[in-house]
Amino acid sequence: MQLKRTILAGAALLALVSWQQAGTSTSGGSDRKLLDPANLDLSVQPGDNFFMYANGTWLKNNPIPASETRWGSFNELQENNYKALHFLLDSAAGVKNAPKGSIVQKVGDFYRTGMDSAAIEKRGIAPLNAVIARINGIKDSKGLMAEIALEHTQGIGQVFSFGISPDDKNVSKEICQFGQAGLGMPGREYYFDKDDRTTKIRDAYQQYIPKMLELMGESASDATKNAAAIYQLELALADASMTRVEMRDPYKLYNKFDLKSIDKLTPGLDWKIMLAELKVKGQDTVLVGMPLFFTELSKDMKTVPVDTWKEYLKFHVVNEMASFLSSSFDTTRFGFYGKTMRGQKAQRLRWKRVMQVVDGSEGELLGQLYVSKYFKPEAKKRMLVLVNNLQKTYADRIMKLDWMSDVTKKKAIVKLNTFMKKIGYTDKWKNYSALTIVNNDFVKNIMASSAWEYNFELSKLGRPVDRTEWGMTPPTVNAYYNPGFNEIVFPAGILQYPFFDEKADDAVNYGGIGAVIGHEMTHGFDDQGRLYNAEGNLANWWTPADSANFTNKANMVVDQFNKIIVIDTSHANGSLTEGENLADLGGLNIAYEAFKKTKEGQSNDKIDGFTPDQRFFLSWAQVWRANTRPEEIASRLKTDPHSPSELRCNVPVSNMEAWYKAFDIKPTDKLYRPVSDRARVW
Repeated sequence: MQLKRTILAGAALLALVSWQQAGTSTSGGSDRKLLDPANLDLSVQPGDNFFMYANGTWLKNNPIPASETRWGSFNELQENNYKALHFLLDSAAGVKNAPKGSIVQKVGDFYRTGMDSAAIEKRGIAPLNAVIARINGIKDSKGLMAEIALEHTQGIGQVFSFGISPDDKNVSKEICQFGQAGLGMPGREYYFDKDDRTTKIRDAYQQYIPKMLELMGESASDATKNAAAIYQLELALADASMTRVEMRDPYKLYNKFDLKSIDKLTPGLDWKIMLAELKVKGQDTVLVGMPLFFTELSKDMKTVPVDTWKEYLKFHVVNEMASFLSSSFDTTRFGFYGKTMRGQKAQRLRWKRVMQVVDGSEGELLGQLYVSKYFKPEAKKRMLVLVNNLQKTYADRIMKLDWMSDVTKKKAIVKLNTFMKKIGYTDKWKNYSALTIVNNDFVKNIMASSAWEYNFELSKLGRPVDRTEWGMTPPTVNAYYNPGFNEIVFPAGILQYPFFDEKADDAVNYGGIGAVIGHEMTHGFDDQGRLYNAEGNLANWWTPADSANFTNKANMVVDQFNKIIVIDTSHANGSLTEGENLADLGGLNIAYEAFKKTKEGQSNDKIDGFTPDQRFFLSWAQVWRANTRPEEIASRLKTDPHSPSELRCNVPVSNMEAWYKAFDIKPTDKLYRPVSDRARVW
């Protein structure tokens, strides 16, 4: 089930004088050291472990809070944003008579209902009674599919994923897209991998399902029996699911069918009826990312007893909503997904959890408040300068490549120069006028916002693709590249220390946000992004020889990561993390070359005893400083396309000659690579 609630952070301005007079600054202290020598661990040689050399003392002095599974630079910045958002939410919730339908009413009432733990405790599972009763009333496979489709329209879709997105090979047109889903654990790996950690998690999940069923009112014996059937159904769906590495190939995911063709592949699933029940009109073709998954689903719809499906649907509805129900459901869910799976010791404070729900549900309301109070236009101007500098440097590097032909270089430059640059926040806020938020029911508000999001997505069909839309909202501490729009996006949330600081010297900003900019640009040319042309269409614009050369160079990076043991006997997955690793390597190289064009980059003047080049690489290192729980590391190795923080710091620098010179790295140092083994792609 995919509730659209905790993914984004977002938006809206309120004319209340008190909001302009108080609150938490996000700029940080003026006396803060941008690169504090006290954070270094001088007992470690930079050439042995640059991550620990640059961050060792900070890591010792900053243990992971009980409510977190990792703690580092991203978390520090996010905490600063949380404080700002907390103030905005408390202020909105404090306005009791806000005009109905206003930003303050929608933000304030949503937050207030989430903070009313007494009312939530009193209701128990009652907010889901109507959905559960509807599921209990299913009689046959036709009714089963109708219920699954209805839940999707309510924003609580299960079994498969469904959404509206641009057609990869014709990005001017929106199209219905279906994909695999339906699992209670993060992916098929958890159902089949045999390492000790995964086996324990799998066993714990099979004990967790009956616990949740008992909380729903089933007897212990019925819960045990039904849990076993639910798990077997999930196991069949997992077996038919693609691996995360397989899903990195956009061509494997591009499977276009007319309705007759997909009906033949999935006997028992009537796609015309399904689309109608999903409220889709006028569509005769669909994109199905994983056809074999739907073949399996069509078989299971006929062979798995309807009663098993009903138990499955009820479990997943309650499981997904458990965090918003009474404490027995909330703590039981946290016990598995938080403690067992990720090693989290305690729940986050309630206001943070509710804030994330509001943030993900009506993000472009809260975000307007955020940017009006906390985002300085000057930051956007300086970011544009940095982006343009990085873009020019990237073009220079492309033209100097010795492995790419001139014909492909020209097309690469065209793609680079047509990047859409989005910085800070959207210029076109979403219209939430159709969303009704009440002042007395948290779950109702969550489901209403999820249904609103579904209808918003559905409304895109038959209309021109809106390239102004953002996939992240202003306070988000992140950035992204979208190949379909050929855009690089930097929300206001990440344009802060340690990534970016208006008062910082160029070495710090280029080693931080400069490398982030270069990272997102490189995604346009990584193993996935390179398959899309300047218009954003999935199309081959490479010569066969250039494509082969790229693959050989990229495989060198894959191999570097595959050789590294991260935890227990588990290696890094160089194939799963290929795109992010290429982006890190390319981004850091591009940022360094751009930095060398600045006045500081061309000097040898030291600050706090560090040369400009040393400050550049130390800035890069402090971006990735983080302590991470073993359970979280193990989980991310299976599911995260990003490598662990220590590797993201150390591996890119070990491929850069400038780093060797800056810190006098010797062949005897542990991170040393012979020149012939150093990867250079972009």
